[in-house]
Amino acid sequence: MNERQLQILRELGESGSVTATAEALLMTPSAISQQLRLLQRSIPVPLTERDGRRLVLTDAGQALARAAIEVETAMATARHAIDEFVDQPDAGVSVAAFHSAASAFFPLLLLGQAGPGRPRLSLADEDVAQDHFPGLTRDYDLVLAHRLDQAPPWPATVTADTLLREPLDIALPAGHPLTAKRRLTPRDVADQPWITVHDGFPLMATIDAIASAANRRLDIVHRINEFSVVAEAVAAGGGLALMPRWTTRPHPALVLRPLSGVHTRRHIDVLHRPERAARRAVRTVLTELHRAAATIQRRDGGAVPA
Repeated sequence: MNERQLQILRELGESGSVTATAEALLMTPSAISQQLRLLQRSIPVPLTERDGRRLVLTDAGQALARAAIEVETAMATARHAIDEFVDQPDAGVSVAAFHSAASAFFPLLLLGQAGPGRPRLSLADEDVAQDHFPGLTRDYDLVLAHRLDQAPPWPATVTADTLLREPLDIALPAGHPLTAKRRLTPRDVADQPWITVHDGFPLMATIDAIASAANRRLDIVHRINEFSVVAEAVAAGGGLALMPRWTTRPHPALVLRPLSGVHTRRHIDVLHRPERAARRAVRTVLTELHRAAATIQRRDGGAVPA
């Protein structure tokens, strides 16, 4: 028994013939008859009977047809509830982001979505290894994730939109001899102590590429994921580090220099399950994220550090 079969039974009781029922429901008479037979298989008493050349409802059929009205009413109410949920402009939207993206995007999101009739944001920081980002889409509507330029694309189970393609620069303490160069090479930096992220996080592939290009192993002395902490460690002379150009706050005691000879750019992508974007509020926040990305890049002018 399904909703369509109940609709056919109800229409048959009201129209009085299979032909009229078929015309009303834009079906063929044979399709109507087939659905009635399938419905009858699930019911222990006859639902229809012959009255001359007409097919009419039995008492049991009439009782089920009356119940079909209640079913259709309940389904219409359910569809209306879903339509309202999908189209609700101020519905809740959950957003997760890794730390540096959260620092750059969350304030802009909060400012852009403030006021009545705007989505109600629920923000969370999630600093996970690269291959764990897609799994976060089970728990959040939108997930800001990062991967390196040359990394494989995200799995087809999630939809991914690129917000930024952000350069990664070498962070040096002010006064370091290498600040005299406008652009650095792997050989310039390979003999320095390094501060890097933990294994499994995207930037490690760039660290490995620097070592390969310089043909020597880098001296990794500190493992720190949070860039604001990395900046303080670099400023204190703890080593060199890769630093995102746009999504980390400038530090007065640091100098950034671009690196030649290896790919030093990361994608900041927003991931979501395809069905989440059916909701108006989620689409609104997606639009705001793209607007925020343009603002973040524009603040720096997209220029190479001087």
